[in-house]
Amino acid sequence: MSYHRAVFLDRDGVLVVPLFRDGRSFAPTKLEELVIYQEASECVARLKRAGFKIVVVTNQPDVGAGRVEREIVEQMNARLSREVQVDAIKVCYHTSRDDCACRKPLPGMLLEAAKELDIDLSTSIMVGDRASDIDAGARAGCRTAFINLNYTAEAQVVRPDIVVGSLGEATDWILSSLGSTRGLEAELRSEI
Repeated sequence: MSYHRAVFLDRDGVLVVPLFRDGRSFAPTKLEELVIYQEASECVARLKRAGFKIVVVTNQPDVGAGRVEREIVEQMNARLSREVQVDAIKVCYHTSRDDCACRKPLPGMLLEAAKELDIDLSTSIMVGDRASDIDAGARAGCRTAFINLNYTAEAQVVRPDIVVGSLGEATDWILSSLGSTRGLEAELRSEI
C-alpha cells in the first residue's frame, strides 16, 4: 500500500480569519462572517502540487453548545472546500465537557483521516494557531507549525517545530523542509 503525506490545517486562524474578542479568537457563527484568508487557496494549491493531501481538522464546539446550527457550519465548510480545494474536512462538534476522542488536543480527527486517506502521519505536518492544534499534531506523530496570532488569553504553545506568522510562512517552511518527493524518499531511506 502506498501512503500519502498530508498537511493538516486548523480552520479558524489558519484558513479562515477568526473573530477576536478579549485576546481570544472565535469561529464565525454566520455564513456572512466567514472570511477566507486571501493566501489560503494559493498556499493549498502549492502544497497539493508538492504531493500533500490537505485535511482540515477543526473543533466547532459552538454547535455542541447550541450557539450555531450544525447546518451553518457545514455550509461554511462546503464553501471553504470549494474555494480552497482541500481533500477532506474533519469536524468535532463536541464541547470540552463531552469527553470525546476527536476534540483537539486529542488526535482523533487526524487518526481518522490517516486511516481513510492512507496518510503516513510521520511524514505529515499539523498547522494551527492554538496549543490544542500543536498538541493534537504531536500526539498523532506529525511535525507541527504554529501560526502565532498573538492571542493574549489562550493556552501557551509548547514545542512546535516552527513558529510562523501566517499560512504563507508555514507553507514556505513545509516546502523547503519537506516539499520535494526526492527529499522525502531520501529521508525515509535514512530511517530504514
